[in-house]
Amino acid sequence: MEDKILLFIPMYNCEKQIVRVLGQLNDEVCSYLSEVIVINNRSTDNGAEAVVNYLKENQIKTKVSLLRNDQNYGLGGSQKVAFKYAIDNGFDYVIMLHGDDQGDISNILPYLKNKEYRNYDCFLGARFMKGSKLEGYSAFRSFGNRMYNMIYSIGCGKKIYDLGSGLNMYRVEILKSGFYTKYKDNLMFNYCMVLGQAFYNYKVKFFPILWREDDQVSNVKMVSQAMIVLKLLFSYMFSKKKFVNSELRDKIVEDYTFKVEYTNS
Repeated sequence: MEDKILLFIPMYNCEKQIVRVLGQLNDEVCSYLSEVIVINNRSTDNGAEAVVNYLKENQIKTKVSLLRNDQNYGLGGSQKVAFKYAIDNGFDYVIMLHGDDQGDISNILPYLKNKEYRNYDCFLGARFMKGSKLEGYSAFRSFGNRMYNMIYSIGCGKKIYDLGSGLNMYRVEILKSGFYTKYKDNLMFNYCMVLGQAFYNYKVKFFPILWREDDQVSNVKMVSQAMIVLKLLFSYMFSKKKFVNSELRDKIVEDYTFKVEYTNS
């Protein structure tokens, strides 16, 4: 029996890049996907129009829908929208691919073919492990990321190769508990997920990916983020159970709602 797999693409102000990401959805990739959703987190550019125009002009051999969040929920909030969609619609697995064209969906294809992902709850792309390749990524940033991976590995008691790349896959069954609901809605969501995965002892596998930066615009403020990342880890290490049960969001959202703006089928 084939797995029902959802691919979701979070999009925020990446009008130029999103069409390249959609261009990755060739026939081979689509043969493993049951559905694709692009989640527009209330972009202020013409990204939504770019998606609709692309879907009208190009045939993608799977259902693709454009969703628009009712509020700007942040990257983490958009992931919560996708997780709820996957649960509500009976998917077995959900894959995230960032809409800014830094990652490549083809990197996960070998594992979709051999079904290795079935052995894990979290199947995570890693930029900083043997076999990975970085393009346009500074040596300073690479060093900083590797240091934080090492620190988090010590704090989690598990080897961490990446604290949050743009290509990850999750077993939907583990998402049904909603353990991630109170995690931060911003870029820190993936860091919280790493800590939660360690606490609940989920089966995690990292795999090497290609990661490139050329015309993307980074929303990361390195110094302030570094302090927040360390603070999260220390909070977790001080009281793990308290951390995973705490409200970490800056703003409480009762329901991460959205509207479907377009579908190609």
